[in-house]
Formats: sequence, structure tokens, C-alpha cells
Amino acid sequence: MTADLGTLVSAESPSGEPEALARCRAEVAALGERLLGSSPVAHGEHLRWGPERPKVLVLGHYDTVWPVGTLARRPFTVDGHRATGPGCFDMKAGLVQAFHALSLVARTGGLEGVGLLVTSDEETGSATSRGLIEETAGSATAVLVAEPSADGALKTSRKGLARYELEITGRAAHTGLDPQKGVNAAVELAHQILAVSALAAPERGTTVTPSVAAAGTTVNTVPDSARLAVDVRAFDRAELDRVDRWMRNRRPVLPGVRLAVREGARRGPLRRSASFGLFQRAVTLSVELGLPPLREAAVGGGSDGNLIAALGVPTLDGLGAVGGGAHSEDEWVDLRGMPERAALLAALLTRLR
Repeated sequence: MTADLGTLVSAESPSGEPEALARCRAEVAALGERLLGSSPVAHGEHLRWGPERPKVLVLGHYDTVWPVGTLARRPFTVDGHRATGPGCFDMKAGLVQAFHALSLVARTGGLEGVGLLVTSDEETGSATSRGLIEETAGSATAVLVAEPSADGALKTSRKGLARYELEITGRAAHTGLDPQKGVNAAVELAHQILAVSALAAPERGTTVTPSVAAAGTTVNTVPDSARLAVDVRAFDRAELDRVDRWMRNRRPVLPGVRLAVREGARRGPLRRSASFGLFQRAVTLSVELGLPPLREAAVGGGSDGNLIAALGVPTLDGLGAVGGGAHSEDEWVDLRGMPERAALLAALLTRLR
């Protein structure tokens, strides 16, 4: 499993980089062919093993947030029981565990009714894979998501998310000759950042974060354009709807400014009611296997599990790697947890298929 993890981590796969994704996809396909004895069905950049409409679906992704070249300064490294490298925790170790779990199930009883779907754009909102995910999982009785754990805990609830981009249009003017003739998009941007920040409701777990912002082109020109990206997270769909109404009805503060609001990726919450039954089964199986006690966690990050839970399909997330540091320079995997979590996933598949 460590060797397989090294192979996948060493194939860089940032979302939206077709050549890099193709190289990693070839490694993922080869891993599946070796361990499952079959080639995947390709859906564009996405790979599927098993039936089109499986009874039980294992879900994961092979894209990462790390740009090509990261591997040169952060190569795959093993130090004792700790492995590091870009994408090792989120979520290439989870893919390795999934393939080994499926291989075990195949050897001990067959994979009838079991499917695996591996996508290429989860980190950027699943724009090309969302329809495939919903179609593949729509009639399943259970979906097991091989995303990384939360400090070892399975994820029984996740916040929903929504992303927006505000496009601000002002009017340019020379800052020295006639700045009064301009309409400063950067000043409007500042107003919008403060207004957006005020939408957060920490007491309800709702975060509204202005993230990427940009304005202007030259230092001696009143900025005539600006952009602001906004990230919204909430456990309650009503909270997402509240922020959505505000965003859609947002008006500029400065006279003469035009403001356009565009919606990006959106996922509803993964509620505990969608996952707790599967979590209880996992707890029972963990005891039977003699594994460490399982814990559950509610987390702010979304995944493709959110999409499936919204269909009413029982969904258990966080069955992937034990480790930490997702999306950070300190990303790491506890190699001791990989066979344990693969065994747990195999046991769940055996009971649920």
C-alpha cells in the first residue's frame, strides 16, 4: 500500500491541468487493473469500475490542489509510519485504501452490485462530474466516500457550501489630473468585503469568507474594475438560502458602480441523518475487527458526499486516510491506518452489497 501511495503521489494531478491529470489517471487505471483485474470505463476524465447503477458505491477523486512542480520540493517521503507529499492525505491514500478493500472483497465473495467512481474535479466543485456522480449513485442503497478522516474520525455531517464572484465595474480616470471623474472600483470592493463579512453567523456555524480579491491595473489610474470571490459554508440549508438571497439582491454602495453577482459551485449540507445508520454499522464492524474505537465528526469542508446525501441516499464520508494537514504544506498520512481503514471499508462493502 505504501508503494502504491508513492506511485499516485508522484503523479501530480492539479485540477484543471489536462496533461498532468492524464498521467495520474493512467496510474489510477493501472492500479485498478492490477488489484481488481479489470479496466475502468472512462467517462471523460472520470473512471468507473463496476455497474452503471451499483447497489453500493465507493467514491473518490484523484485531483489535488497542488500545482505541477510542487513534487520537486516536496517529494513523496516516508519517515517511520509517516508519509508526506502533495495530495497524500487528500486523497490519494484514500484511493489506495479503496482499491485494496475492493480487491479483498473480490477475493472473498465477489463485487456484484459494488461500484467505484473516481473523479478528476472534486477540488474545484465537480463541474464536469456532478451529473455522473448523481446518476451513478442515485439508486444506490449506500455510498461510502474515501475522503480523508477528520483526525481519525468518520465524517457524519458536513457543511454545505456556495461560492460567488462579485464583478465590480467603475470608471477609470487619471489619479493626478482628474480623479474626481473616476468611479473607484477598489473602494466599492472594500465596501463589499465588509458587507459580505457581516453575513456570517458564527452562532449557527455559518461562515461567509471574502477570499480572492483584485482591483486596478496601474498605480496612477482610478480602478475601473474589481473582483471578489466569496466562500459560504453552513450546516443548515436555510442559512445557505439566506446568504444566497442577499447575494442575488446585492446593490453597489457608490453611485455609478455596476455590480454583477455570479454563482459558482454549490452543495447542500451532508446531514447526520444521512450517515448515522452507516456510521453505527461501521462502529460495530470496527469492534468485530479489533480496530481502534471509531469516532464521528462534523466538519466545515464539503465533498461529493454532499451531492449524494442531497438525493436521499445514505452516505458515510471520511473513510479514507488517517493523518492530517489537508491542503497544507504539512499534509501527512499515518501508514499504520491504511490497512486498518481498508479492512473496515471491505467489511462494510461485504455487509452492504
